[in-house]
Amino acid sequence: MRDIKYQQILDEIKGRVEPLYGRGQVADYIPELRKVKPHQFAMCLTCVNDKAQYSTGCAEKPFSIQSISKVFALILAASKIGERVYQRVGIEPSGDPFNSLVQLEHEQGFPRNPLINAGALVVSDILISCLDDPKTQLLDFVRRLANNSKINFDASVTDSEKKTGFRNYAMAYFLKSFERIENCVDDVLDLYFHQCSLSMSCSDLSYAFLVLANRGVIMHSGDKILTPSQSKRINSIMQTCGFYDQAGEFTFRVGLPGKSGVGGGIAAIKPDEFSIAVWSPELNKHGNSVLGMHALEHFTTATGKSIF
Repeated sequence: MRDIKYQQILDEIKGRVEPLYGRGQVADYIPELRKVKPHQFAMCLTCVNDKAQYSTGCAEKPFSIQSISKVFALILAASKIGERVYQRVGIEPSGDPFNSLVQLEHEQGFPRNPLINAGALVVSDILISCLDDPKTQLLDFVRRLANNSKINFDASVTDSEKKTGFRNYAMAYFLKSFERIENCVDDVLDLYFHQCSLSMSCSDLSYAFLVLANRGVIMHSGDKILTPSQSKRINSIMQTCGFYDQAGEFTFRVGLPGKSGVGGGIAAIKPDEFSIAVWSPELNKHGNSVLGMHALEHFTTATGKSIF
């Protein structure tokens, strides 16, 4: 196999995508995210075999990971209750925006998958039921995956979401009306808003996602968090559901399991080989990073490293 010059490729990608600044908009429905400077780009790759990291741009700069956090919550829930997670949430693509209420009405409040907002709220409910201190334990879990004890919630983002997340409030109470949420709705929303406000860098995200590239084993400690089967299932859900109503296009253009967030981040993996994270806050109409989508497409094209 040819020796791939990852650092050179990442630097070239940065030069290719930066002319795309201005083609998207920073998320404005969360007031705190509206303040983020739009013209920023970062990318970081971490390899499974030797844990080598390659990065370009502001890869150490923390940002609000938003819905990427749903993957961490799902990993933690699966590690606690196993396959029973999928009795509470489905595994099918939604084909709808991440915060749609329409599907819940038709399907009696059963969320299509754990990576849309409705499914993530149910996963939050699961964590509250099986953890003594869910916020602290989720934060500690993410720190453990990323091997970074400084990762934290961004309190200003949490407050901003609590003040403006009306659709999530509606969704949570709607789920409760169908008896899909077992705990206090306010507690579920509090955990959900906190997890979305996690602040991480591309370097953090790339390292944390290694657990899914390494079949459920944390690289730096050797701790087995998931079975290979559980890891496979989460990767498959990311492949089909990680980008909401643009999941098919991401698979078509990039060809990796991944997850996006409206903070402008995307994290993706190739099993047994690497994890990769990219951040640029300008979003397309689907809520995915404009530069991030292009950067990952360039990466898999240049390296031949997709799952297809």
